[in-house]
Amino acid sequence: MVSGHSMRERAGATAAELLDEDARVVVVLAEISTGQFGRALRAHPDRAVNVGIMEQTMVGVAAGFAMEGFIPIVHTITPFLVERPLEQIKLDFGYQGLQGTFVSVGGSYDYTSEGFTHHSPGDVQVMLTVPGMQVVVPGTPDELEHLFRATYANGHITYLRPSTATNVESREVDIGRLDVVSRGSRATVVAVGPMLDRTLAAVEGMDVTVLYVTSVAPFDADGLAREVADGPDVISVTPFLEGTLTPMLTSALANRPTRFTSIGVGNDVLREYGTVGDHDRARGLDEYGIRERIGRVLDR
Repeated sequence: MVSGHSMRERAGATAAELLDEDARVVVVLAEISTGQFGRALRAHPDRAVNVGIMEQTMVGVAAGFAMEGFIPIVHTITPFLVERPLEQIKLDFGYQGLQGTFVSVGGSYDYTSEGFTHHSPGDVQVMLTVPGMQVVVPGTPDELEHLFRATYANGHITYLRPSTATNVESREVDIGRLDVVSRGSRATVVAVGPMLDRTLAAVEGMDVTVLYVTSVAPFDADGLAREVADGPDVISVTPFLEGTLTPMLTSALANRPTRFTSIGVGNDVLREYGTVGDHDRARGLDEYGIRERIGRVLDR
């Protein structure tokens, strides 16, 4: 286990370790986090490349490495990793069936002070449109490292989504598996990544099952169908665009009468500035907002 107090730090440290440990690994950057990767860039100039502020080129270079048998790790800020070079990700990686890991930073509105140009709440939904894409959303630095190491060389393309928010305790997580946190009878609450702690606080005293998900794709449909509560309501709590998880839930529970509620980031323009906590409170994504939404579902 490498050091790193934040998820971003742990992602960089893990990528640097993989670069040292595995001669197949390459790191391709687009100017972001070059200080964090300074030693790697100096120690492995043949396998650690900063292309500058050219995100489409970054993806193309990474795909070229992958076609030659290398395993690329690609990193920059979320909107410039996911949205700007989407066509290159779709064609260069998805269409050609290449493997690699896309590691973001600043998902949803973690870059609050930079404004809407640096926000990307729709990143997970966008990446799910790429054929073969795995999407993992860890809740702690330890979970991030475990999922990173488990997926970086497994033959797939993977989107790894760190965040500034974290849960206090790490759980045993794996790709394609959900974790049962608590059991109840009236509803099922599916909390994704860093939303778990605030969700548990929100449902205190409520008779609900809480399931924890870090693997958005592949999604543990069998686990959900097996562990879903008797009550008709299934509520998802996500740190990304509201409704993104709903297709996985409806598919998993297609043979069961179910009412779905999605709690996540709304699809509106975030014009105000402030902290991540300010944005969460304004959008009902703090403990109190989540409790109110779930309470309304249980009261109907």
